[in-house]
Amino acid sequence: MEKLLSVDNLSTGYGKDLILKKVSFDILENEFIGIIGPNGSGKTTLARAITKVLPIKEGRILYEEKDLISFSLEKIAKNISYVPQEINPVFDMKIMDIAMMGRHPYIGRFHEETHKDIEIVLDSLKMTDTYELKDRYFDEVSSGEKQRVLIAKALAQEPKLLILDEPTSKLDIGHQSHIMSLLKKLNMEKNITIMAILHDLNIASDYCGRLIMLDKGAIKGIGAPREIIEQRLIEEVYKTFVLVNPSPASNKPHVTLKPGS
Repeated sequence: MEKLLSVDNLSTGYGKDLILKKVSFDILENEFIGIIGPNGSGKTTLARAITKVLPIKEGRILYEEKDLISFSLEKIAKNISYVPQEINPVFDMKIMDIAMMGRHPYIGRFHEETHKDIEIVLDSLKMTDTYELKDRYFDEVSSGEKQRVLIAKALAQEPKLLILDEPTSKLDIGHQSHIMSLLKKLNMEKNITIMAILHDLNIASDYCGRLIMLDKGAIKGIGAPREIIEQRLIEEVYKTFVLVNPSPASNKPHVTLKPGS
């Protein structure tokens, strides 16, 4: 597979504080990659740097071998979609209108959406199983439905790369399964490259082809789940005692806390 995104010696942070320090890795076309690590390890900072929300202090990020620094925010939005942990619209909006926000890079200021824009948004709502909700208000739907609406908005941007920041963090296990299955379907059937920041190590192990482990702003490991979801590494990074065994359902490595740890 070809490289879609390359992070080269990246250092960035907030003000004078560096959160990420000399981070380097590649994301390949059509892969499903998970970013894991303890709170404060730099996961969200990485997503913000890739989407140019946060300026780069050192290093560079290449998208399709072109330096991201030369991209306008509009061009980034046409290639990379970012789904934050949550969105709180200033005004309560209908779900159709929130999904249509994904077309803003194409519509431009002072222009009306076209039939093509409407068709793309409706298709995105259908893909995320939120079409029937399109006339409801965002505040009226459940947390799982809100998450799917935000993914629909991101899909309306027609991205090659979809970045999600903890898409399952506030959901019950049923909604977690629905969201991750949706992402896997988009990855496999629509050839969308997925980069998901995940706090649940077992979800990361089950769904991701590769994992990047961050700790204190640096990469501790990159590899397949069986290489990263490993007892010694988990205990070192998360400062707790765990057991790692194959899942009966997937045979992927699964983590449980040691009793009394």
